Amino acid sequence: MTITFFGHSVIQIETNGTTLLVDPFVTGNGLAEGVVSADDLNPDVILLTHAHGDHWGDTPAIAERTGALVVANFEITSYLGRVHSYENTHPMNTGGSWTFDWGRVTQTYARHSSSFPDGTYGGNPNGYLLRLEGKCLYLAGDTCAFSEMSCLADDKGIDVAFLPIGDDFTMGSEEAVECVEVLKPRLTVPIHYNTFPYIEVDVSRFTNAMDAAGYEARVLAPGETMEV
Repeated sequence: MTITFFGHSVIQIETNGTTLLVDPFVTGNGLAEGVVSADDLNPDVILLTHAHGDHWGDTPAIAERTGALVVANFEITSYLGRVHSYENTHPMNTGGSWTFDWGRVTQTYARHSSSFPDGTYGGNPNGYLLRLEGKCLYLAGDTCAFSEMSCLADDKGIDVAFLPIGDDFTMGSEEAVECVEVLKPRLTVPIHYNTFPYIEVDVSRFTNAMDAAGYEARVLAPGETMEV
């Protein structure tokens, strides 16, 4: 499968003839400027971790233009129907799984908050385990460490983990490495950093700590693609 990072938490996954787009915050995302615009993206599926503006982003515009299936928690999918009259959604909740024709999705816990830009409650924040092409990806969403991460590591064999390192609103570099020590993914990609002043960090602190702990990390520049 092919994975492309567009800065912040925007991840595109091309798998089994399907394009998935995670947390499509493109307009207003300075890291994506000059790399991609919302109109350039044509997903079949949009996955949302929570309702904050820097994750919800361009969801309504992209969904209405492409007809993409929006997978998110019940509150987010209900909001899309109520406020945007958009009905091509699949609601989930923490711990639930669903097998689509392109792969299996499990919605995981994330320790954070969630509300829409207009202040409407956005339900529980989440992450995802994606089982695609015999591989397992973990999209942590916005979170700090939590004890249930040890359950995610049991028998899942995580191939790639996408973990936030920006600190202030989520875990920082050191705590992310502690999470890796629990999750034991084969590869970790840092996300949710350097987009705004509050989350500006020296990413080398993360990569150096990962190297010292004996784990592999890969920093993707906005627009960079990798094969998994």
